[in-house]
Amino acid sequence: MSLYALGLSHTTAPLEVREKVVFTPDALIDALRDLTRGRRVKEAAILSTCNRTEVYFAGSEPAPVAAWLAAFHELPDQALAPYVYTLPRDKAVSHAFRVASGLDSMVLGEPQILGQMKQAVRCAESAGSLGLVLNRLFQRTFAVAKDVRTQTDIGSASISMAAASVKLAERIFPSISGQRLLLVGAGEMIELAASHFLSRKPKAVTVANRTLERGSKLADRLGADAITLNELPERLRDFDIVVTCTASTLPIIGKGMLERVVKQRRHAPIFIVDLGVPRDVEPEASELDDVFLYSIDELTGIVRENLQVRREAVVQAEQMIADQTAHFLHWLEGRSVVPTIEALSGHHDLLRESELERARKLLASGGSPEAALEALARGLTSKLLHGPLAALNTAGEAERAELTAALSRAYRLDPPSDGEA
Repeated sequence: MSLYALGLSHTTAPLEVREKVVFTPDALIDALRDLTRGRRVKEAAILSTCNRTEVYFAGSEPAPVAAWLAAFHELPDQALAPYVYTLPRDKAVSHAFRVASGLDSMVLGEPQILGQMKQAVRCAESAGSLGLVLNRLFQRTFAVAKDVRTQTDIGSASISMAAASVKLAERIFPSISGQRLLLVGAGEMIELAASHFLSRKPKAVTVANRTLERGSKLADRLGADAITLNELPERLRDFDIVVTCTASTLPIIGKGMLERVVKQRRHAPIFIVDLGVPRDVEPEASELDDVFLYSIDELTGIVRENLQVRREAVVQAEQMIADQTAHFLHWLEGRSVVPTIEALSGHHDLLRESELERARKLLASGGSPEAALEALARGLTSKLLHGPLAALNTAGEAERAELTAALSRAYRLDPPSDGEA
């Protein structure tokens, strides 16, 4: 079994591909159980966000996992091949550290990814797919990410998609304070977007969610109104700015709906940020006049304009990750000798039990304790030495030299002096 990371991200796949392989929270645990069923892999965890879907696993071959990823999402066998990367052990460890630290994010240094990775681990624990190796990897990953964020300036320069959305909205409208804001969804991304937009004091704020109960909880915290998604066709015309991020697998705002909204608003502009993956708004809606629709990928340019990270912070973070990768790989390599250690311990236990039994019989037959101890020590020493001495005596010249060096190191033997035979 070896360690791998396999997946695709914003660096290898466009949004229209990424959204096809997103795992919904409800499907994630079943997916992990399906992946580990039949020993396809021994351990697995899946990180699925707007910008990446990655499978971290301990297994013998990565190809079956790539095939499983496509099949699970009902895609043709080779549909993902141009976009998927497979990282073997060393690179997989370094990649996990970089992802959690925000060095591989679309927005360099963004903090949300760490929480998303922790959630991925919790799902793996619930599914029973997190074993010793992955558990150790992720605990080390979280510690490295914490060190990078506290010991470098990488986090101080991070700009979130939500902050970029606000900046873009301010290009469309003279002031957000005069606009009515609609937040579609009630998850972490929407709450983050709300914090940025509310700092600009919009005229009114409304939360739309599939269930009114959850939407009302967020609305109460924000001092906003709450509606259900079923009310969108009638209420959408009331809003100037729409930020949406739901777990829906199909668009909830179509081009036809927005055509009616534009007419109802008498061509007043409507600004929409679609942070959903899969997308919540039909991409064709961007063709409409007076509709300013931006997806995650289209926000990238705005994000990069705001991004100023000190080069020395990145260099420092990469060095920390390289050092910690080496430490983890050293531990991982040590795992390979565990079967040998267990076999050696078991062999010696058998020798010990055998000699103890002989000593007990000697005492039971009336032998003195002194004689029993002497026989025990002599017999155990003889049996412990039998294997190494037999190997030395039967080895060829080259092999004997290697065995001599190995035994000297294992038993910490001093080399004989020049005058000794």
